[in-house]
Amino acid sequence: MAGIQEKTNGLPLYDLKVAERDGRRWVFDAIRRKYVALTPEEWVRQQFVRYLTDGMGYPRGAIANEVTLRLYRTTKRCDTVVFDPYSRPWMVIEYKAPTVELGEEVFRQIMRYNEALHATYLVVSNGRRLLCCQMDYETGSCRFLPGLPRFWSETKKTENDGL
Repeated sequence: MAGIQEKTNGLPLYDLKVAERDGRRWVFDAIRRKYVALTPEEWVRQQFVRYLTDGMGYPRGAIANEVTLRLYRTTKRCDTVVFDPYSRPWMVIEYKAPTVELGEEVFRQIMRYNEALHATYLVVSNGRRLLCCQMDYETGSCRFLPGLPRFWSETKKTENDGL
C-alpha cells in the first residue's frame, strides 16, 4: 500500500492476498476467511494480525476480527479481540489508517470498548506506531508497555518482546 514503509513499528511487512474486482481492491482476511475491502485501516489490521500469528505465535483460533459488543444500549464494533484459552477477552486491538495520529481520542475509544470486555491488554496501531497498555483492575490504572506481550499463559506471566 502506498505511503507505508518497508517495516512498520519494527514489524516485518507481510505479503497479503489482494484481488481486484469491480474496480475495487480486496484483501483476504485469514481470520474471517473472506475477502474484505482494502482500506488503509484494513491494511494495518491484516499486517498486524499476520505479525501476531506468524511472528509471535498467537493462535489464529484465539483471534476474532470485527467483534460486535453492546455498550450502554448501543452496538459497537471493535477491530480485533484476542481471547485467552478460556474464551475471555485478553487483548483488544484498534487500528487506524497510517495517516491518523494515535492520540488521546483514539485511546479513549478503546477504553470505552474495554468497559464491556475487561481485557488485560489494550493496543492501538496505525501501522507506523503502536501503543500497548496493561490494565490493572485492582488499582484502576493502566501501564504502557514497550511492546506486545507473549500470548496468554496459565501463570499470567508475560514477557515483552520490545517491539
